[in-house]
Amino acid sequence: MSAPWRLLDTGLRPAAENMALDRALLESCQAGAPNTLRFLRFQPSALIGFHQSARQELELDYCRKAGIAVSRRITGGGALYCDEGQIGWELYVNRRTFATADMMAIARKVCEMAVAGLRALGVDAAFRPRNDIEVKGRKIGGTGGAFDGDALLYQGTVLIDFDVERMLKVLRIPQEKLSDKAIASARERITTLRALLGRAPSVDGVQAALTEAFAQGFGVEIQKGELSAAEQELFPRYATEMAGDAWVFETDRPRLEVATLSALRKTAGGLVRVMLAVDTVRGRLKQAFITGDFFIHPQRAIVDLEAALRDVSLEQVDGIVAAFFARHEIEMLLLTPDDLMTVLHEALGSRRAQAL
Repeated sequence: MSAPWRLLDTGLRPAAENMALDRALLESCQAGAPNTLRFLRFQPSALIGFHQSARQELELDYCRKAGIAVSRRITGGGALYCDEGQIGWELYVNRRTFATADMMAIARKVCEMAVAGLRALGVDAAFRPRNDIEVKGRKIGGTGGAFDGDALLYQGTVLIDFDVERMLKVLRIPQEKLSDKAIASARERITTLRALLGRAPSVDGVQAALTEAFAQGFGVEIQKGELSAAEQELFPRYATEMAGDAWVFETDRPRLEVATLSALRKTAGGLVRVMLAVDTVRGRLKQAFITGDFFIHPQRAIVDLEAALRDVSLEQVDGIVAAFFARHEIEMLLLTPDDLMTVLHEALGSRRAQAL
């Protein structure tokens, strides 16, 4: 068997402390520390990806009033709301741990291990490309990772319980999404262990199931450990730095760079409404919301299509939609992929009209 891995449980902490530990542990991994599985939890926090702007992604006034800390991750990805109802898990491993540098292949392998851990708890979890974990089409956890030299940090979350309404208030999204109907719709796309099991399992129980799944998946022994002397030395310095505005607002852009675009069309298959969040400076589709009274099977196909369209170049949209329908067996009653493409184009066309 390979050398034992280290297990860390750093407990419930403020966002800046968790980010500081991320940085210290990643540097330690680069310096040759043993592969490590870390569990972490957050006091109420709004986290943006490394390349994101807090002003663009978050409702900062609401965060201040509600006492929600704002922090920047050392990894990329989208904005998140985290609180005591979630468990975070992180892998700090040498890149040679995987026989590939293909992040999609790594994501699938790691997520399938996390899925096995959730199934051990009695949850019918599954991996949803690109990097989500779902239960019957409803998201229960997101993941992401990045290489830094010879080290890989791959991280994810599991929702034990979750306040969807607060999440919608924290993230900068169209105000329409804050209606009662929109909140109900968001709840339909997200699930929790409490909802699935009828009770909230213990944090220790969830962590034990995930630890066993990762140990079996990697074929290693994972033993409880502590922060090294070097990590303990780095941590307070980084915690101070990452609690400051210079770190949080390092990438700071005006809110107006993100446009909210929409279009509505009556098709033979029903009404289709598209709402898009577009980074107008970089020409990227950040997120798409597709709703309507059409019929589609499997029902999760729309959620999967939205996931495929997350944070992509506007020039890629047509190809992604075409490839999505070519790759999946999807039944639609009188609705066609061209209908969806037409509405997407109309929404994106409204951007050009606004610029005139």
